[in-house]
Amino acid sequence: MIYKQGEIPLDINARRSAPISTNIQFFTQDTGSAKLSFSFTKDGVPLPLSAVDAKIVLLYADDSFYKRSLILTDKVNGKAEYVLSDEELKHYGQVKAEVKLYYTNGQALATIFFTFSIAKTLEDQNIVPVAEYYIDDFESLRAGINKTVDEISQTLEEIKAKFDEFENIETKDGAQEKANAAQEMAEAYTDQHAAKTDNPHKVTKSQVGLDKVDNIKQLAKSDFDSFYSRYQTEKDKWNGGQLFKLTEDNGSRKLIADGTDLLTLPSGLYYGVSSKIINSPDPNAVEWFHYDVSTNNTRKTIVVTATNNPKRWFGTVHTDGSFKGWQRFITDADLSPTWNTVTLINGATQDSVNPFKFSVSNNVLWLRGSFGILPSVGTSVAKFTNKPTQTVDLVVPTIGSYGTARFSLTTDGDLKYDGMLANDETKVTRVSFNESIPLW
Repeated sequence: MIYKQGEIPLDINARRSAPISTNIQFFTQDTGSAKLSFSFTKDGVPLPLSAVDAKIVLLYADDSFYKRSLILTDKVNGKAEYVLSDEELKHYGQVKAEVKLYYTNGQALATIFFTFSIAKTLEDQNIVPVAEYYIDDFESLRAGINKTVDEISQTLEEIKAKFDEFENIETKDGAQEKANAAQEMAEAYTDQHAAKTDNPHKVTKSQVGLDKVDNIKQLAKSDFDSFYSRYQTEKDKWNGGQLFKLTEDNGSRKLIADGTDLLTLPSGLYYGVSSKIINSPDPNAVEWFHYDVSTNNTRKTIVVTATNNPKRWFGTVHTDGSFKGWQRFITDADLSPTWNTVTLINGATQDSVNPFKFSVSNNVLWLRGSFGILPSVGTSVAKFTNKPTQTVDLVVPTIGSYGTARFSLTTDGDLKYDGMLANDETKVTRVSFNESIPLW
């Protein structure tokens, strides 16, 4: 399609601004090609148009008035357009216009008004347009009213059919009359064919029993009206209910299949083994995690809770689909950790006065205290579950003779003894730690 396109930037703010006088000019013969294109911004960035009904208000020189919906061409970057109808192009002269944004939460925003013009072509010099007024909201309302009238008419026809059925329902007296007639016919048949006492078809009056026929009470119209009202109420409630299930039918979380990419899940409450879920924040944890996912168009928020540690993370996916990474919640356990005694191995012994201890705070491993009887060089003296991302070399003082001892904490969590330099190594009774090691 080929268009004469007029670009109009609209900034949403509360600053006083003069109306925008554009140089846009269309002609009365620009059939289907006169297009206004809009770009919306707020605070210098594109204004998203999600959950918005955008309207353009047009006031023509002959006092014709139109209010129509814009076509949203790019909701993320705030783009919209409107093609003038053939009827609107007949109203030549200067046109005043403004755009209004109606949000589904009840808010509304109005832009500064702008102007453009429509000029007559040579063949339209003699046209005299008649003032017109058109608001598409009224047309939608009229269509809705017509639809409602049709539905009411259909309902009345259904109710009328029900009452026709009621009129055909047998009354108690009528049913009894027919039963008596049937009994008389049966008795006549019996008298005719019961000449022999041993006739197997002989039927007595008491055996027929039609005199005991009773007609059940029929449904009253008031009862029918009450039933229909309750039915419609329940129908409206179910039709207006949320159709997407966030949990299983019993309210429990949904199990995530092994190998599922966490970032692809729709809104809901889930659980699964962390090591078997792609993009889980702790891929090495072989334990059950809870995953809470909420989405809004392409944006997404995910909260993950480890049920055994317990630890918690959150991550977000932005409008452009990019994942922003995992951030872990810091708790009082992280800020006020406890000191734990280190289990020594390979012959290293604890100092009874200043035992060797560790603590983890805010993703930092702290070591303090002493131990003696060092093993041979290159031997591990302890094994930690909290591991650095690269090997860390440590130099600590020796006690008993002035000097230092070297250790290294590997990415496997091994604390290795790498050697000693002291004035008299035979007099060294212990080594003393007061170290902090980042784990990221």
